[in-house]
Amino acid sequence: MTVKDEFIPTELGNIRIADEVVAIVAGLAATEVDGVAGMSGGIAGGIAEMLGKRNLSKGVKVEVGEKQASIDLYIVVKFGARIPDVAWSIQENVKKAIESMTGLEVIKVNVHVQGVSFQTAKVDEEEEVRLK
Repeated sequence: MTVKDEFIPTELGNIRIADEVVAIVAGLAATEVDGVAGMSGGIAGGIAEMLGKRNLSKGVKVEVGEKQASIDLYIVVKFGARIPDVAWSIQENVKKAIESMTGLEVIKVNVHVQGVSFQTAKVDEEEEVRLK
């Protein structure tokens, strides 16, 4: 069952929240956490493909029911970050963001670490400017 099929009834009518909206909220909340280099689009040739911050719903899979949501996030962490702390912070931040913005109860936030980024922030900024 997805949000596309279900509506949240109110006095004035029904509210429908698309899966893509939940995925964008989750992706944005995850990238806000210190230690996250970016979202991962999967592993190609043994190397985690890192996605830019423009693709906030990429690297995020959501299962949304009538009142609950389950989230899977695929991330790349920055070198030197303590992975369990980063993952816990992501879980807390994503749960809080989705529950406060959508009213859905988040039952799971699974964090899949797909790689480690060795790039510095300056290199990332230069590459982002070049891509624009």
